[in-house]
Amino acid sequence: MNIANKVIVITGGGQGLGLAMATSFAKLGAHLALIDVNREVLASAVSELSSLNVKVKSYIANVTNESEVETTFKQIKDDFGTIDGLINNAGILRDGLLIKVKEGQVVKKMSIEQFQSVIDVNLTGVFLCGREAAAHMAEQETPGVIINMSSIARGGNMGQTNYAASKAGVVAMTTTWARELGRYGIRVGAIAPGVIKTAMTDAMKPEMRDRLEKMKPVGRLGTAEEIAHTAQYIFENDFFTGRVVEIDGGLAM
Repeated sequence: MNIANKVIVITGGGQGLGLAMATSFAKLGAHLALIDVNREVLASAVSELSSLNVKVKSYIANVTNESEVETTFKQIKDDFGTIDGLINNAGILRDGLLIKVKEGQVVKKMSIEQFQSVIDVNLTGVFLCGREAAAHMAEQETPGVIINMSSIARGGNMGQTNYAASKAGVVAMTTTWARELGRYGIRVGAIAPGVIKTAMTDAMKPEMRDRLEKMKPVGRLGTAEEIAHTAQYIFENDFFTGRVVEIDGGLAM
């Protein structure tokens, strides 16, 4: 797919990885529909990206709410006339051990709310946005691309029962959608980042960050721009579908 003049929807698009990918695609001439729950970061993102001479619009929506997602995607279609791509980027972390035991007694358990909140955003949100984007793409009868953000944690990671389960589910949906939607000219891929340099990693204790960097064969954390480059590859390579790209510096070996 030639990215120039295509309309790409990005959830969680007001900051972090979402904004980095939005910036990368805007520089390639894509028009952007940014979905987020934070009005302030969206306004800042729109102001920043509009200087790149592309059309950018923001939408306040909770990706876990079916009616909000349906309304938002319909509005995007009305505003832009088409939906060519979706990056399902919105996600949250609520880490914790399944159980915590002290002196032979269980003193804490992961609550159903802690588990479900992550599943709601990271898995149900991807399902709802993917479904709506696919529906509009199929009716347009034009090629489309959906990218779902997974994680190397999908294989299981201590303290991340909820997050790992959600990101494993994202990959399963990616493969399923690629098989179902190929007949409509829609390709579906996933990206599984490792530890990426963000405001969160910048706030880590130096010794913890150093330990993470030494764990990677490349000897450093990834950058948001490198994730954006991976998304660009999936959009531009018309033979790519149904697969997940691990971009982790060799950590998951």
